[in-house]
Amino acid sequence: MAGAAATASAKTDAAAAPGSTAPAAWEAVIGLETHVQLGTASKIFTSASTTFGDDPNTHIDPVVCGLPGTLPVLNQKVLEYAVKAGLALNLHIAEHSKFDRKQYFYPDLPKNYQISQYDEPIAEDGWIEVEVAEKGKETYVKRIGIERLHMEEDAGKLVHAGSDRLAGSTHSLVDYNRAGVALAEIVSKPDLRTGREAAEYAAEIRRIMRYLGVSDGNMQEGSLRCDVNISVRRGPDAPFGTKVEIKNMNSFSAIQKAIDYEIQRQIKAYEAGEPVLQETRLWDEGKQLTRSMRGKEGASDYRYFPDPDLGPIEVSADQREGWRAELPELPAAKRHRYAEQLGLSIYDARVLTDERPMADYFEAAVAAGADAKGLANWITGDIAAHVNANRLSYADLPFRPEQLAEMVQLIDGGTISGKIAKEILPELLEKGGSPRAIVEERGLGMISDPAAIASIVAELLAAHPEEVEAFRGGKTKLQGFFVGQLMKRTGGRADPKLANQILIEQLKG
Repeated sequence: MAGAAATASAKTDAAAAPGSTAPAAWEAVIGLETHVQLGTASKIFTSASTTFGDDPNTHIDPVVCGLPGTLPVLNQKVLEYAVKAGLALNLHIAEHSKFDRKQYFYPDLPKNYQISQYDEPIAEDGWIEVEVAEKGKETYVKRIGIERLHMEEDAGKLVHAGSDRLAGSTHSLVDYNRAGVALAEIVSKPDLRTGREAAEYAAEIRRIMRYLGVSDGNMQEGSLRCDVNISVRRGPDAPFGTKVEIKNMNSFSAIQKAIDYEIQRQIKAYEAGEPVLQETRLWDEGKQLTRSMRGKEGASDYRYFPDPDLGPIEVSADQREGWRAELPELPAAKRHRYAEQLGLSIYDARVLTDERPMADYFEAAVAAGADAKGLANWITGDIAAHVNANRLSYADLPFRPEQLAEMVQLIDGGTISGKIAKEILPELLEKGGSPRAIVEERGLGMISDPAAIASIVAELLAAHPEEVEAFRGGKTKLQGFFVGQLMKRTGGRADPKLANQILIEQLKG
């Protein structure tokens, strides 16, 4: 795992603002190392399965365990996925790269070394754009640089008996099912400044990987994990402070909280004249604080050298461009298109593009001819709630995009009201079908004949003479009462605009 670039110096001298004797404000410098499990059926150097959740040590073989006489062979699908991920992150793909051995000794590493990439990674020098949205603050777009992406194998998993960590446990068990699973490690440049920015960056990385189909990004299963490198300094022109690493963050909320806590911890230490040690820390979710795990290793501690069992990796220009042509439209491009071409708000564009299946459903409905804003309201509201509550896939939803488009067109054309649409929607979500056919079969079309509405309003006012008198006496809030009664009498089918107009005319006498 290459260290993120947030760590160039351990100097902590305060930098005064030009023309001032007061020290500059503290600034955090943050980099993320994001480990993405590539969604291949077999491991990076062997045919052993990558299935999650099976009995411990059932997906291992002599290559995973590094037994004498075994040789690793690169899974070509891993290379394809890594290159596609690199292209999507605007990285430069290396024509020639290689694998290295990273030496360290821990029970979950069966070979006592990890096959990774050190000085010649598969991809370098890219960027992504993130939209940083925070309650009460203006949303802004920021470009975050990416140092590199490299391929490597995962380690196994230690299970500590009697405690959730090594300290206090009676013994530890090791499961090597995850050992040898293919990872792409994505190392950001030190361009992040807040916990919120870091959380948004990690979320965008996961979003991109899911769009590509190279990873499920399931953080609960460890398919995407983040290590945070963080230091603080006095102002943007001061040298970097001493870096602290926080390991294995597995939720966006934890990333933001851990960073916000660690920024304050380091600032307090410096202001109290205490040292900040270069170390690895863990986030304690229960206590909402970071705690020391171990001193941080440097690259020299790992004694990297080229793996003698694996030859060089070569990606031709034709192969690279062939994979580039297979990339889908990515989330940032969709957000821009939805806002600029379809007229959606930034919020709606963000929600609709968060998951590719939702975006595909929306676009199919737009293609069927309905208004984009109307579709967005239904998809991000009632339909998303139904899909999430029932753990459904948009691809398997009985209510097809073209049927939703038909319903929105009925509303926009004045055939039905939004209230009627809400009444028939649960049935459509469960069974699908034509909204128009249901409306016609059940006589749910909107009443838009002025004479018919006027007659109903006259009957309504005659039935409530006291309320009419009170309204004409100045209690204009009673208008809402009459509107409710009118909709009740018509089953919600009266044209709202026309009904209100006629109601006011008759109420005023």
